[in-house]
Amino acid sequence: MTKLDETLVMLKDLTDAKGIPGNEREVRDVMKKYITQYSDEVVTDHLGSLIAKKVGQENGPKIMIAGHLDEVGFMVTQIDDKGFLRFQTVGGWWSQVMLAQRVTIVTRKGDITGIIGSKPPHILSPEARKKPVEIKDMFIDIGASSREEAIEFGVKPGDQVVPYFEFTVMQNEKMLLAKAWDNRIGCAIAIDVLKNLKGTAHPNVVYGVGTVQEEVGLRGARTSANMIQPDIAFGVDVGIAGDTPGISDKEAASKMGEGPQIILYDASMVSHKGLRDLVTDTADELNIPYQFDAIAGGGTDSGAIHISANGVPALSITIATRYIHSHAAMLHRDDYENAVKLITEVIKRLDRETVNKITFD
Repeated sequence: MTKLDETLVMLKDLTDAKGIPGNEREVRDVMKKYITQYSDEVVTDHLGSLIAKKVGQENGPKIMIAGHLDEVGFMVTQIDDKGFLRFQTVGGWWSQVMLAQRVTIVTRKGDITGIIGSKPPHILSPEARKKPVEIKDMFIDIGASSREEAIEFGVKPGDQVVPYFEFTVMQNEKMLLAKAWDNRIGCAIAIDVLKNLKGTAHPNVVYGVGTVQEEVGLRGARTSANMIQPDIAFGVDVGIAGDTPGISDKEAASKMGEGPQIILYDASMVSHKGLRDLVTDTADELNIPYQFDAIAGGGTDSGAIHISANGVPALSITIATRYIHSHAAMLHRDDYENAVKLITEVIKRLDRETVNKITFD
């Protein structure tokens, strides 16, 4: 295996951590471990979002960088007589990527390994074999022989179930494979932006935020924005990579390795044009690559932040990622590093005069 440098160790720690919506404590603790050394203050809101504050200029405009802590996963809802677990998806899943996948059930007694199962195709009718198995017909097998044994293992309805996958550096070492890039990469960007600003003058107060419950309705973004009341906000997340077989440029034009994505539109927000112009002008000046994208479905934390309080100019900056909302996704390290560089440089330009121009022009 490739020897992991300091950045890769952080990315591994973040992605290996387990945390579906409503269960983000483990991930929050990892983010706190890394971001505290670059912050003046670290607090949480009452829903559990982490808020790390770094003061450049006291009373300067407040800049929020939000990545969400949670990942898509499952929740145990029932234990049947034979010890099999019924479950609820938490966040969006496509049934075709779920079957025969290993999962981890997080119980009060410790972690338990399971596998998602269904009826074998050998006993289905020819017609049924042609159809995807519905999620309601799936179950989780933990090797228990009865409900009592499963309970003895520590399983309880409401326990989180997390996809199992280990962080992997591909043969092309720029390509990184892991679970939960959606959206531990956003948390990592927030950490590294504050790291870049450590010991550097900047005309504002920056908040690096790990939000909770994004995958079920942008909930932590709303509560943390209410607490911060930012003047400018960036939602940092994953986006769609259109560089795999069968995808046309019309469907998804972004390519891995060609720069962070500047989101123009998604189902949660029409991006702020003035902020878009500042970001792209900065990128052009510094020769930082970027791509434009628009996503008809889905949204990011920016969607909740921009309509908080009296309204917040906001922009989503994302990383083109393959196979999101599955057990394993892939992204390009250069896109991550260029996103960190771009947001850092934009923040250095966000003084009160610039923020007022963006907000009120």
